Amino acid sequence: MSYSGFNTRAIHAGQDPDPATGDVVVPLHLATTFKQDGVGGLRGGYEYARSANPTRTALQEALAALEQGRTGLAFASGLAAEDTLLRTVCEPGSHVVLGGDAYGGTFRLISRVASRWGVEHTPADLNDVDALRAAIRPSTRVVWCETPTNPLLNIADIALVAEVAHDAGALLVVDNTFASPYLQQPLTLGADVVVHSTTKYLGGHSDVVGGALVVGDDDELAERLAFHQNAMGAVSGPLADWLVLRGIKTLGVRMDRHQANAAQVAEFLLGHPAVASVRYPGLPDHPGHDIAAKQMSGFGGMLSFRLAGGEDAALRVCERAQVFTLAESLGGVESLIEHPARMTHASAAGSPLEVPADLVRLSVGIEDVEDLVADLDQALA
Repeated sequence: MSYSGFNTRAIHAGQDPDPATGDVVVPLHLATTFKQDGVGGLRGGYEYARSANPTRTALQEALAALEQGRTGLAFASGLAAEDTLLRTVCEPGSHVVLGGDAYGGTFRLISRVASRWGVEHTPADLNDVDALRAAIRPSTRVVWCETPTNPLLNIADIALVAEVAHDAGALLVVDNTFASPYLQQPLTLGADVVVHSTTKYLGGHSDVVGGALVVGDDDELAERLAFHQNAMGAVSGPLADWLVLRGIKTLGVRMDRHQANAAQVAEFLLGHPAVASVRYPGLPDHPGHDIAAKQMSGFGGMLSFRLAGGEDAALRVCERAQVFTLAESLGGVESLIEHPARMTHASAAGSPLEVPADLVRLSVGIEDVEDLVADLDQALA
């Protein structure tokens, strides 16, 4: 059965009660191998857990439903998903256009790993159509887009970028980790593949590492990705699958609280004399606000801000915070604070993707917002 409502899909898609027991929670299948009904007679399509696992199947069906795609694939991490995608669609001599503000791990993968087997890349401002077209080559296979971006919260017009990419015969890949499928479904806007670190909002509790790819209606591409997933072995484990499935059930209600808190935190920071600027798509003066309002159903729980006192002030704020935990990652129920230039984006130092040293990034959790604001107030004092 198909479901129209997002929260209904999050709770039910791929998660029918177990026919044998009536279990309303997808079982945790830990088996590595499955009994066959005769040589080559697979029971339910399962033979070996790297190739397929019932818990992973349930998660993959749920991911596809949430992103309104046809095929979902679950991986051991977001970067495992990205690596499998790049190795599937690129070959030596291929070219990738990478958004000029991208996650440091993605940049490291493309610039220092994929480059070793002959994949070239060009950073480009995806908000500048002329710059995007200029960056594309005949060998371009992928335009890689994050929106909102990590950590500057820039917004790209997915439909417009898709048009330019497709005109050049390239795929548009959108990293939807920051928005989550609750707030944005890039496949409906023209993207070919969506990438997630399920570690973040989909898992939602900072207790699982995972990644995902979701493909729209390109069954041939989906089949190739599934082949490489199995051949390369970059699959998620059943416990991780189970934890992400559990997190998905409350994604909608969590995201409502994340973004309500983030909006109030952004307003507080905007009026603080120690803060030079705030990057949050929900603010009317954000350069991508209108596009975000058009293609998203909310503005998310991530924001960043720059300190008037420079890098030393940014480091002090990170160290003084108490309710905000100084840690990498994002998207969990607890609020996190970090210094991108020295932490998540250190690998981009000295490159066109280098982030400002006075920048602080917040993953705003679901605590009482009064406590979050009070913590930032004392940290900025």
